[in-house]
Amino acid sequence: MPVLTTDAESETGIPKSLSNEPPSETMEEIEHTCPQPRLTLTAPAPFADEVSCQCQAPHEKLTIAQARLGTPVDRPVRVYADGIFDLFHSGHARALMQAKTLFPNSYLLVGVCSDDLTHKFKGFTVMNEAERYEALRHCRYVDEVIRDAPWTLTPEFLEKHKIDFVAHDDIPYSSAGSDDVYKHIKEAGMFVPTQRTEGISTSDIITRIVRDYDVYARRNLQRGYTAKELNVSFINEKKYRFQNQVDKMKEKVKNVEERSKEFVNRVEEKSHDLIQKWEEKSREFIGNFLELFGPDGAWKQMFQERSSRMLQALSPKQSPVSSPTRSRSPSRSPSPTFSWLPVKTSPPSSPKAASASISSLSEGDEDEK
Repeated sequence: MPVLTTDAESETGIPKSLSNEPPSETMEEIEHTCPQPRLTLTAPAPFADEVSCQCQAPHEKLTIAQARLGTPVDRPVRVYADGIFDLFHSGHARALMQAKTLFPNSYLLVGVCSDDLTHKFKGFTVMNEAERYEALRHCRYVDEVIRDAPWTLTPEFLEKHKIDFVAHDDIPYSSAGSDDVYKHIKEAGMFVPTQRTEGISTSDIITRIVRDYDVYARRNLQRGYTAKELNVSFINEKKYRFQNQVDKMKEKVKNVEERSKEFVNRVEEKSHDLIQKWEEKSREFIGNFLELFGPDGAWKQMFQERSSRMLQALSPKQSPVSSPTRSRSPSRSPSPTFSWLPVKTSPPSSPKAASASISSLSEGDEDEK
């Protein structure tokens, strides 16, 4: 990582233009023309060699307290953050967000080390330098990207880019033979700490890939990558392809099981619906049957009405015995009366009763005569 080194110009390693010496010309005499922070996110951040700061005004050194108050008003506070940024992830983005929001008006410059420096001092990277440069350009918090950033911060580099503060996490970073490469920057009052995001880092992502190497190798073989591209031996290639075939068979069996379960569930649902409908129809049929043929049903009432009508038709009511006499003409004799229905007489219980009934009948005949 970058480290601040000393030179003959300053004992603390700070360029003379950033020291406490008063500038030869005041800020009122020469107006600042420093690049301003990006106001639109419709384009990627530019590279430093495209928009280098050509401001001729003296770049006075600021304290952290002054920067937090929003001074100076005529130029932004230029904050520098550096790193490798391999496999750019949310932890990188959150660190840059903190660096961007340290002060009310800040211009964030991000330095990215080249492949040569990274492979020499840290190790092999997954992404090459062009991919890492491009990833930083599309981060919303970055105002400018410095390609091929130095591994150690020099006064010339700080003066060239007019850097006010360096942002990095406060954990001592040992590299280049030093226990803390940001020690001199901290002593100069130019260091501003940020917080690391726990649970995510480039090393963690690489560890996951190594742990699940077989899974990713099999997946890429299935997608069309060759064994040579994946650096896989002939035996491992055959093993991975066989495992892929086994996984396909398992997936087919799983799909068949899921479909069979769905079919069984549908049959059960339909059977439940049929049983429910059958129960409703049976209750409706029984209700209609009871309403028609029950004790107080309509069929019984209809049967009683028809039976009463039949009885009235078979046995009509008798006419009265003594009917009022109508005035007849003397020329016509009265019409004889006939009884349509025989009078039921109970059989005599004894000979005496029988003789009595005969005598009564004879008397009646005499009366009629």
